[in-house]
Amino acid sequence: MVQQKSSDLVRINARRTDVFDIFNFKHYIGANPYLDRGALVFDFALVELREPLPIENYISRIGDRYPHLREQSYESYAHLLAQVASEVGKLDMDLHLNRWSVKPYLKFTRISIESLHERTTREVIYFVWDWFEAITQDQDFDFEDQLVRLQSRFRASVYGGPTVYALLRTAHEKGIPAFYLWEEGLMQYGFGKKHVRGVATTFNCDSHLDSEFTTRKDDCKAFLKTLGFPVPEGDIVFSENEALAVARQIGYPVAVKPVVGHKGIGVTADVQDSKELESAYSRALAAIPEDQLPRIIVEKSISGSDFRLLCVDGKFVAATERRPASVVGDGYLTIAQLIRQENRKPARLDSPTSPMSKILVDDAMELYLDEQRLSLDSVIEKGRTVYLRKVANLSAGGMSINATHTVHDDNIILAQDIAQHFQLTCLGIDVITKSLAESWKSSNFAILEINAAPGILMHLKPSEGESVDVPSHILETFFESGTDARIPIITFNKISIEELQTTIDHILLQHPDWTIGAVCRDAVFVNRSKKVLSTTYNSNVQTLLRHPKLDLLIAEYAEDILEQEGMFYQRSNLVVLDNPTETEMMLTRDVFDGSTVVIKKGNDISIRRKGLIEDYTLGQDEPFTRVYLKETGVIL
Repeated sequence: MVQQKSSDLVRINARRTDVFDIFNFKHYIGANPYLDRGALVFDFALVELREPLPIENYISRIGDRYPHLREQSYESYAHLLAQVASEVGKLDMDLHLNRWSVKPYLKFTRISIESLHERTTREVIYFVWDWFEAITQDQDFDFEDQLVRLQSRFRASVYGGPTVYALLRTAHEKGIPAFYLWEEGLMQYGFGKKHVRGVATTFNCDSHLDSEFTTRKDDCKAFLKTLGFPVPEGDIVFSENEALAVARQIGYPVAVKPVVGHKGIGVTADVQDSKELESAYSRALAAIPEDQLPRIIVEKSISGSDFRLLCVDGKFVAATERRPASVVGDGYLTIAQLIRQENRKPARLDSPTSPMSKILVDDAMELYLDEQRLSLDSVIEKGRTVYLRKVANLSAGGMSINATHTVHDDNIILAQDIAQHFQLTCLGIDVITKSLAESWKSSNFAILEINAAPGILMHLKPSEGESVDVPSHILETFFESGTDARIPIITFNKISIEELQTTIDHILLQHPDWTIGAVCRDAVFVNRSKKVLSTTYNSNVQTLLRHPKLDLLIAEYAEDILEQEGMFYQRSNLVVLDNPTETEMMLTRDVFDGSTVVIKKGNDISIRRKGLIEDYTLGQDEPFTRVYLKETGVIL
């Protein structure tokens, strides 16, 4: 078994009782010399004068938590730590991070763990290190509570939202490039002229006018009414007295909600009398942002179940029934205890991949319990279901049930007719009815509101029923495949400004209408126009790939850049290497199956193309540019 010891050691991060040491952390956002994707890279060593337990002891203890890891063999402690860190890095959320590598050196081992969010991955490594040391000392280790802290860390990251993560994971599976634009607070999918940018399910190609229009529930409701669609009778009010007057006019029960709002915040359904209306009005008022007018909708409350109809690119793709949070009595526990018990279930992890959020305890819940002559201290008889809210708010712990295959054709047509009137990629339509299997034309059916930024986890991971792959429907609106999301990329390990300009001119002669982005260590160009060069190399690459008219990218990645920053993108269509180092040979690793690789060593040329290899020697005074410029025609 390989066991690297820290050099004479001088501990670096190891504590007095530690037998392992971890140091030299470095995070790469993309492919690097150690892994073909974003990774946290660090060095691992055994401390001098201290001996770890036999590796079998660690495998046995770790196997209590991850039984499948017992079934594998490990070359060294480093291999075991890397495998365990990769497993823990999934955070029991089924995250798609599962790649790792181990590279031995004389006095340490370099470990690379696939990473999406640097801070979370770094804390995962420290967590696993502490676990190993606790095993060494035969100490208890508070695994579950520490894991919850790591899950919270990831949820707080930009990737931790369920919609963003679902789209990111689907893009990863389809080979669609995706990355976060920190300055803009947006995700980008695809490169150059092929790319789209967005926040969750809202994209740069959507009409901002239509998106804003859907937030004006009053105007939107009036518009739907002109189309002949069923909307509840009601009005907008600016005071509690007006609310009471409207409720008397249309008759109780009523629903009360803010004109501007989201996630069901401030919404109260089935308000039965003036006393309940006063409380509902206060909740709606409190939910309105400070910069908005205090406008409240009071409308007729329709009996039935709450459904979300989802359209993507104007087409109906999914329907979900939403039920309020509830608990089932056992004859012993109070409602508060039942809620705590329910919130401990894995399905309520409240993560980017869990089907339900934790049940939220607040004033609205306690008020509704009071209406049922119950409280959080009430003990419920065995088998009785108690609903905790009037509104089926999923973010407060409600349940989602797939209803896609039950929808009547008339209701599908209604959803699509509404969606066709909006220039929006995704549109959620909230309706209330007894059953979606009955036509809206002949049933008790009402459209409550429409949403220009609908969440998708309720469809992808419903509490009950089959999953609907909404992220694929969304991304396929823009890209039929991963190839459709990309522009051609030429990667060099060494190229001068003069050679870069010559390459740009050569391509523009064949495609004069193209926009070409090019970067080397000394300059950035868009066609022949020189641009500002950032000191952070990959920032230049990202800026070019963010260009909405870019047809092709040329980039230089020399050894020092690969070691310091790694690559921003994965895969090239043409790789040109001039006397490459061992590190620079990694550029041949990340290519498409049909890509071309040109390698020059001295005067010897090797061209690899579509499984074939051609070797020859440059003629006297024959420039290398002649070789690779000829090869550009293959990818153009």
